[in-house]
Amino acid sequence: MCPLHPCWSRCCLLLLFSLGIQGAPEPPSAVPEQVHLSYPGKCLSPLPVLLLPLPCPAPSVSLSPGEPGSMTVTWTTWFPAPSEVQFGLQPSGPLPFRAQGAASPFVDGGILRRKLYMHRVTLRGLLPGVQYVYRCGSPQGWSRRFRFRALKNGPHWSPRLAVFGDLGADNPKALPRLRRDTQQGLFDAVLHVGDFAYNMDQDNARVGDRFMRLIEPVAASLPYMTCPGNHEERYNFSNYKARFSMPGDSEGLWYSWDVGPAHIISFSTEVYFFLHYGRHLVERQFHWLESDLQKANKNRASRPWIITMGHRPMYCSNADLDDCTRHESRVRKGLRGKLFGLEDLFYKYGVDLQLWAHEHSYERLWPIYNYQVFNGSQEMPYTHPRGPVHIITGSAGCEELLTPFALLPRPWSAMRVREYGYTRLHILNGTHVHIQQVSDDQVSGGGTQDGKIVDDIWVVRPLLGRMMYL
Repeated sequence: MCPLHPCWSRCCLLLLFSLGIQGAPEPPSAVPEQVHLSYPGKCLSPLPVLLLPLPCPAPSVSLSPGEPGSMTVTWTTWFPAPSEVQFGLQPSGPLPFRAQGAASPFVDGGILRRKLYMHRVTLRGLLPGVQYVYRCGSPQGWSRRFRFRALKNGPHWSPRLAVFGDLGADNPKALPRLRRDTQQGLFDAVLHVGDFAYNMDQDNARVGDRFMRLIEPVAASLPYMTCPGNHEERYNFSNYKARFSMPGDSEGLWYSWDVGPAHIISFSTEVYFFLHYGRHLVERQFHWLESDLQKANKNRASRPWIITMGHRPMYCSNADLDDCTRHESRVRKGLRGKLFGLEDLFYKYGVDLQLWAHEHSYERLWPIYNYQVFNGSQEMPYTHPRGPVHIITGSAGCEELLTPFALLPRPWSAMRVREYGYTRLHILNGTHVHIQQVSDDQVSGGGTQDGKIVDDIWVVRPLLGRMMYL
C-alpha cells in the first residue's frame, strides 16, 4: 500500500477540521424532535388509525375529513423508524389511543446532503374542544408528552388566533410571550405568515432544525398554520415543503380551511417572484384562488368571514424598495402589471381581511381598493367597510431587525408601529372581529413594553349584502 503524499494528508486534516467546525454528523437517533401540529383540512389519503376503548364515549372514526376533530402531528428523526402517536385524555397514566402514519426522507440541498426523516400521523375522531395528551415516536424512541385542544366543530364558536410573520432563530423577540400565552390557553391556532428561521436551509438545514426546536413549545400545542415567504426559496422551497404539513395537495403553497365563522385562505406570493421554479404556478394558484373564493362566497351564510394570508403585502409605507412600495406591485397587479393580479380578484369576491408580513413592522390600513379609502364612515371606518382591511404583521423578530417607515404616512395608512410584537385575531362571531397588536419592544431605561396593546380595533360587517363589494 502506497503511503499518502504529505500534501494529501494535510488536505484530509483540513477537511476533517472544516467538518468539525460545521458540526459533526448527527448520531443516528430515532428520538422525535421538532414536534408540531397542524390542522389537516380535507385529507386526500387518510392514514390508518386504531382507537382503543376509553371509559367515556369513544370518538367516531367516520368523521368527515374536512371537519374539526382531526389533527396532524409532524416530527423529525435522524434514523428511519415507525411513526406512531399515542394519545388520551388523562395528563398522566396510560395513553389508550393509537394512530399510525408514515415517514419520508428529506435530503437537504446543501453540500453535506443531510438526510432527515419527517414523520406525519393524523389523529381522527377527536372530540371537539376536548384537551388531549399525546406523545409521538416508536419503541425506538418517544417524545415527551404534549397537550393540545381539538378544534371545536362548526361555525358557532369564537376562534382566537396568534398572527405574525418573519420570526427568526436569532432575535425571536415575540417568542417568549407567545410561549407564555400558549401555556395560558389564549389561542386556538397560530398563523405564521411566511419567513421562518432566517433561513431554514442555512448551515446545511441546521438553522431550520434549531428554529423548529425553538417553536416546539408553541407548535406542539397549537395547530401551526403557515404560508411560504421569500426566505424559504432555496432548493425550490424544499425545507418549507418537507417540514410543514398543510392541507390540500400543493405542498403547502396554497390551501384553505374553515375555523369557526371564518374561511381562511393561505397562498404564496412567492410564485410571482421566483419564476424560474415555474411560471405556470402563478396561473395555477390564481385559478385555484378564484374557485375557492367562489365556493366560500356560496357558503357565507355558514362562514361569513373570508380571510387571506400571504407573505408580501400589496401596500406598505416602509422606507425600502420592496414590492409593496411600488405603485403597480406584482402581488396587487400581477405579472407585467396585468396578468393574475390579486387585488381585483380579492375585491370582486369580498375578502374581508388580508393578513401580510414581509415588512418588519406592523401597519394597519384603512379599508382600501386601488389606492382609494372605503371607510364605513368617518366616525366608524371599520364598521360596514366598503373594502378589505389589510394588516401587515412582520415584527415577530429576526436577525434583520425592524424596518423603518417612510417619513410621511400614506393617506391609506391608519396605524404604523415600528416595534417587535405579534397580532391577536379574535373572530368573535359572524359579524365582529377583534384585532390587537401586542408589543414586546424595548423602551428607554432597558425595560420592555411587556405585552402592551399598541393597536386595538373591531371590524364589523353585516351578515346580509356582504358577498361582494362590487
